[in-house]
Amino acid sequence: MMEIKCEHQKERSAFVPLLMLADESEAAVRSYLEDGEVYTFSCDGEIVGIMLLVELDSTMIEIKNMAVVASFRGKGIGRQMIESIEKKVRNSGYRSILVGTSNSSIGNLMFYQKCGFRFEAIKKDFFLDYPQPFFENGIRGLDMVMLKKELV
Repeated sequence: MMEIKCEHQKERSAFVPLLMLADESEAAVRSYLEDGEVYTFSCDGEIVGIMLLVELDSTMIEIKNMAVVASFRGKGIGRQMIESIEKKVRNSGYRSILVGTSNSSIGNLMFYQKCGFRFEAIKKDFFLDYPQPFFENGIRGLDMVMLKKELV
């Protein structure tokens, strides 16, 4: 059974290494580190995933960062994390969840669509501000692809 915990009390800088599993830039992670709420997901007392949520308005919340520890990937943890957060934010009155990922993150694009997210927008050249170019799947990360899920 997975346990979800909102990390109100902890010093957030301790979560930077986990958050960097999903973001190539430490500067970017630190720019949103103090925004929103940080949730950890644990199995048998071990943190297996992390999510940082930011309220965009009274009806929409954004998953600013979501990461699953490498040794736990491919085991349904990410889907459980999404389902847990969906239930929590729906009960809090939100009507939709927004998430962004790089155009080069083919696995993430597949994952979010399998979880019911749909393409919403593209932020062209978003990753040009990153200190170093990055490549995934042989593709340079340039654009932020935004996906949205309606909570009906």
